[in-house]
Amino acid sequence: MENRTIDKLRFPIGTFEKKEEYSEEEINSMIEVIEEAPDRYKALIEDLAPEDLKKTYRPGAWNVRQLVHHVADIQLLHFLRMKKALTEPGYTEVTLIDVDGWAGTPDGRDEPVADSLIMLQGITKRYVFLLRSLDEDNLKITYFHPVRKYHINQAQAIAMSAWHLQHHLAHIKQAVG
Repeated sequence: MENRTIDKLRFPIGTFEKKEEYSEEEINSMIEVIEEAPDRYKALIEDLAPEDLKKTYRPGAWNVRQLVHHVADIQLLHFLRMKKALTEPGYTEVTLIDVDGWAGTPDGRDEPVADSLIMLQGITKRYVFLLRSLDEDNLKITYFHPVRKYHINQAQAIAMSAWHLQHHLAHIKQAVG
């Protein structure tokens, strides 16, 4: 497959582009994206046949089941990162996981997606509550992201979280056509 085609399949909504600053309106809009995500995932997934959960959005990619589990896992990770940044002054580098390793564990490969949809719903409620409580000083708390090779503040982390949810929702739509 041509590189441009692969890139479009890998990044159907484009790559994450970090802005230096976000307005209050932009932050509120991103929080709404995060808040609505569990319902959007559930609506897309709930009527899929078991064989649809095995479909991938591009050759060599995770299947729909793995994507749903990944999204729930990363939502938990984003919540954890934010809580650590807010409560641990020495938290200067984001907590990372081996996403391919997590997608390949038995729960990542075989667990019913309904369980991750429940997890996503629950963690998102807590996450959104926390996000809405952040003040200007909280939004400026910064840490280093070693994979992306840049520093990120909490407002940018909210943007990344919203992008991530939309990114994989688009992957699932691609996979199931």
